[in-house]
Order: sequence, then structure tokens, then C-alpha cells
Amino acid sequence: MALASCASFTALGKSSDRNQPMTLDSDNSDCNQATANSHCIFSGNVEIVQGTLRITAARAEIVQRGGDIEQVVLTGKQATMRQEMDDGSTMNARADRIVYEPKKELLTLTGNYQVESPRGSNSGQRMVYNMASGQMQSGGDGTRVRTVLQPRAQQNKEGN
Repeated sequence: MALASCASFTALGKSSDRNQPMTLDSDNSDCNQATANSHCIFSGNVEIVQGTLRITAARAEIVQRGGDIEQVVLTGKQATMRQEMDDGSTMNARADRIVYEPKKELLTLTGNYQVESPRGSNSGQRMVYNMASGQMQSGGDGTRVRTVLQPRAQQNKEGN
């Protein structure tokens, strides 16, 4: 039940993935869904698959308030995400910690994050991505951010 509500997590990628079933495999799970406010922890070799979305993490924590997903926290050295985009390109992301807040439509990557796509890459210590506006904010905390933008010719060669 908690995982079915995570479907909007795929808002970054292929839109049809949101309508696919989600499978979560882990070595352990600890979940209390007796109330509308639940807290589920999946640990040990966590693998989440929904359509083209593939997530791996050491631990996934899902918090529900009032029956709605409030927060999904993925941790590990490193948690990874891979997903096909609507245009056929692939987005890869990794970080020590990935936090998704569906109501705020925010995705926060912290701890040696890196996001790569045919358009380019971005890496640093902290990035906040607003899925509604497409706004991405990195740095500003005294650490450096590296952005690499691919020339249009390179993007086209890679199917974009």
C-alpha cells in the first residue's frame, strides 16, 4: 500500500512508468500500516523497480501521514536511480542520501551526488530539484558544484 503511493516518484522520468506496478525487494522489512500514519523501513540490498525506473539502496524508509506518502528516504554508499525519459534518453543519479517529498514535489540528493544524462551532468554535495518547475539548485553551502553541458551534436549522437 505504501509503495503504491510512491508511483509519483517517477515524475522525473518516463511518464508511463507512473502507471506500472512497483516491486520492492529487500533482505528485511519492518512496516506498520495499522494507522494512516505509517513508517516502513526496507533494508539490505533494496531494489525498487517500476517500469523503466530502477533504484538500489542499502535502506529505504517510507513515511505516510494521513494515508499519503510524506517522504521517501533512500540511503547507502551509494543509493542509485536509473530511468528512461520520455524522449528515450536515460537519466542516472546517485547519492549517499536521496529524499523525495511528493507533496512538495522535491527531490534532494546529498553526499557526493551525481546526475548524468545525454544533455550533461551535475555533481556536488547537495542538489534540490523541484519537479513541478524543473528548477535545480546546487551548492551555496561552501562546496563546489560541477556541471558539464554536452554540445547539441553530442546530444543528438546519443539519441537526444
